[in-house]
Amino acid sequence: MANSSFSPLSNKLFRALWLATVASNIGTWMHDVGAGWMMTSLSTDPFMVALVQAATSLPMFLFALPSGVLADIIDRRKYLLFAQFWMLITAAVLSALAFVGMVTPEILLAATFFLGVGAAMAAPPFQAIVPDLVAKEDLAAAVALNSLGINISRAIGPALAGIILSFAGPAVVFTLNALSVLGVVAVLYFWQSPKKVQRLPAEHFLPAVRAGLRYVHAAPVLRVVLIRAVAFFVFGSAAWALLPLVARNGLGLGAGGYGILLACIGLGAVAGALVLPGLRKRYSNDALALGATLIFAASMLALAMMKSAVLLGVILLFSGFAWIAMLSILNVGAQRSSAGWVKARALAVYLVVFFGSMAAGSAIWGQTAGRLGTSSALIIAAVGMILFCATALRWRLDLSPDLNLAPSRHLSKHGSSDATAGPAHDSGPVMITVEYLVAADRQAEFKLAIREMRRVRRRGGALTWSVFEDTAQPGRYIETFVVESWLEHLRQEDRFTENDKAITLRAYGFHSGPGTPRIEHFIAAV
Repeated sequence: MANSSFSPLSNKLFRALWLATVASNIGTWMHDVGAGWMMTSLSTDPFMVALVQAATSLPMFLFALPSGVLADIIDRRKYLLFAQFWMLITAAVLSALAFVGMVTPEILLAATFFLGVGAAMAAPPFQAIVPDLVAKEDLAAAVALNSLGINISRAIGPALAGIILSFAGPAVVFTLNALSVLGVVAVLYFWQSPKKVQRLPAEHFLPAVRAGLRYVHAAPVLRVVLIRAVAFFVFGSAAWALLPLVARNGLGLGAGGYGILLACIGLGAVAGALVLPGLRKRYSNDALALGATLIFAASMLALAMMKSAVLLGVILLFSGFAWIAMLSILNVGAQRSSAGWVKARALAVYLVVFFGSMAAGSAIWGQTAGRLGTSSALIIAAVGMILFCATALRWRLDLSPDLNLAPSRHLSKHGSSDATAGPAHDSGPVMITVEYLVAADRQAEFKLAIREMRRVRRRGGALTWSVFEDTAQPGRYIETFVVESWLEHLRQEDRFTENDKAITLRAYGFHSGPGTPRIEHFIAAV
């Protein structure tokens, strides 16, 4: 399987975790179907039914970023085990309550929310450990296989849940979800995760949160991904939130029929995952995203107006294709725009935006369906999704195609491997100045180039950044930026990437004085 899309599966550890994760995801999808269907029997209010989707998505919005921070600063294996036991206990309690008939709408929503908390804890570290499991040349294939596994489970889980709901009821579905976690627990328990060798002490929680948010704010490619995600998922959430009502009230289907509709979406997603690499070679990301948006909007119109379950199932195949295409495009965009040192945090922000959009959208469309009807809510969501295609004109996903975020040696004189040299780590704040001498005929170009340095400094952890011109010596410019401590300055040097280096060298190229621009460091005295 060398050099193929499936080569990571030759790695015994990755293969075991991949299979266990597929089984666990099947259980998760079974719970989602069981919870959504059970709520339709516990309450006829469309808002309550839509809240099941909101309860699934909201925890990721609330807790993915803290989880990403923890995944960057503590042992990921132990943290993942904690998350798996959290979900195991929650699913087991819900199963027990369902068997004795004690599940109320409030209990169902609470259990779904707590399962979502476990998923929020697990998602960032699961994405971040992939480089520890496979060789560097297999990393892209491993990420693609994980996406394929999610969609395989999306195809199997709903159909299996529908069958079990028809014959055994939701309690058995919830029990199987609890059991599905055990495989992941076993693999993680026996995995000996590699020990990290760090030049600097581990980051503290709150400073790590601030560093992650500063990075996202100063990363234009990642910001584009986040904007496009909001534009798609706020409207797309209507399909997931209202599908149980369409199945039961609009089409008169039972639990088995509802599961088959979801399985159609999953099968379409699997097909999409298989053909998408070929489509990427022929079309730009923006063209693919536009096509996926229009297809998904059309499928929501079909949900609103079509009364044939068979034809709707066929259309939902295209819906699944469009969903995974958009999800994959945005996920790849988030991955390639996140530097290694902050990857779990940056991907956590992406997950926050994704699931926050899903949670907010689910609540909005549930309320809309309660006031105007399910069909009207789906039509409004579809029209809104089409109108928001205009975001592609302003925020393009193909921005900076040559972005290289591999680590690079910093150009500063403090890039030593001896982290104990220099001032005490807690000294600060620290102000760094860079002096440029620029020829008169190049100053306009320099001012354009130096603006990009703001993002470089802010991504690395700078609190403030400015450039000043010397009134007494025209052409002499002083770039200044401040970090909160000497330790944070050393971290800033460790966070330097090849992209940062290219931007810095471009600015340095305008320096007409001897050598490179002079760099000085100042520590607050009082």
